[in-house]
This record gives sequence, structure tokens and C-alpha cells, in this order.
Amino acid sequence: MAHFFTADTHFADDPVRRFFGRPFASAAAMDAAMIAHAAVVGADDDLWIIGDFASCETEAGRMAAQAAFAALPGRKHLVRGNHDPDWLIESLPWASVHDLVEVAVGDRRFVLCHYPLVTWNGIRAGTVQLFGHVHTRWRGAEGQVNVGVDQWDFAPVTPDQAELEALMLPPSDLQRMAEGTQV
Repeated sequence: MAHFFTADTHFADDPVRRFFGRPFASAAAMDAAMIAHAAVVGADDDLWIIGDFASCETEAGRMAAQAAFAALPGRKHLVRGNHDPDWLIESLPWASVHDLVEVAVGDRRFVLCHYPLVTWNGIRAGTVQLFGHVHTRWRGAEGQVNVGVDQWDFAPVTPDQAELEALMLPPSDLQRMAEGTQV
């Protein structure tokens, strides 16, 4: 069993596709590409969607979101984002739903929250915080990684990819202030 992480899929959400300049001719083409890229996830793997799975409120949008959910492989967990309405939580068979969750992958730990955090449990022990929400605006900082599809070619991220990225990113100004170093 492997773990994969992603965020901000916004299935069936054409306004998000247009606003963030996603390189697809339509929301259907965007959805198909994300489903194709998720083929790396096996049937027994855990796919952690860190918020904003779909934000469509029309009946056609709901049907498209349900179809995307069914087409995605693996056990699907949701860390709720600001565009995950109640119907989405209640009508899809999520393996689990959280607002914030800590996940262990071997001896590594990850804190999953849709929003980037200033600090989190285990920050000084190497725990990596994974988030979405900011789309194309920020890749992350030391110890925290934006796993949104806009940052990762519309594909899920492995724990190894997330951990490597977390080590390569510079500290944020808030992290430096919290440690008492010069900004």
C-alpha cells in the first residue's frame, strides 16, 4: 500500500480552469487529464485529496464530480477545503474525511491541511505539512509543500517527492520570525 497526495482538483469546475489558466480546452478535458495522471495510484493505495475536490452546485456538476470520484483509483480520503460542500461529503463514499490529519508513512510524518500553516505538530522533528488552497501562487517553504495540481502537472505527489521538495524550499519569512532570525 502506497500513499499519494493531491489538492485543488476542482473537478467539473470551469471557472477555476479559466481563472488559473489551466492548460485545458474545457473542464471535461481537465478532469480527464487529472484522472489519467492518477493512474499511478493502485487499487490498494491511499489517495489523499487535500481539499477542493469539486465545487460544482448544479446537477450536471454533481454528476461530473461523482463520475470523477468513481474513476479515480485507490481509497480516497478527503481533507476538507473551502470548496468542498456538504453534499460532496455526504454523497461520496470517502474512506475518511478530516479538517486536519496527521499521516505516518513508514517513519515519516505528514500533517495534511487544505491551508498552509504557520506551524504544526512535529515541525522541529521533520514532520512535513502538505497543503493546497493557493493554487499557482506559492510552492511552499521549508518543511511545507503545496501539493495542489497546479504545482505538480495535475498529478498526485508521492511522499518521497513531497519530502524532497520540503527539504529544497527556503524558509518562509514567518518561519524565520518564529525562530527569531532576521527577515
